[in-house]
Amino acid sequence: MYKSEFCEVHYEEQYNVVFVKWKKYCCFNDYREPLMFALEIIGLHKDCNYCADTRDGFEDHPEDTKWVAEYFMPEAVKAGCKIIWFIIDENNSLKDELEGQANDSKEIIEFKYIYDISEINNE
Repeated sequence: MYKSEFCEVHYEEQYNVVFVKWKKYCCFNDYREPLMFALEIIGLHKDCNYCADTRDGFEDHPEDTKWVAEYFMPEAVKAGCKIIWFIIDENNSLKDELEGQANDSKEIIEFKYIYDISEINNE
């Protein structure tokens, strides 16, 4: 498990996902370090997917958004990740941010939006 003032990262065996719960805005190493840890977890579990709880929403720093598209997403795919699950709030307050990430990487990975982790199905 990874824990900081900005987020928590752990493996959810029931859903075969690395779960990232964002707590508050962060950028650069504070943002990328937990995602690097998430990549390690994805690599340890066959067909492990990624799930981010975005309900405490904040938009990424533009350099981090670029890093996600150019580094994190391709590395997640290499490690076996096929689906990025975004847990959204009822108003989808990060709609533009999340759709931007999806548009940047939709050719290599699938994106799904849910309201609770219990909605994950890894068919």
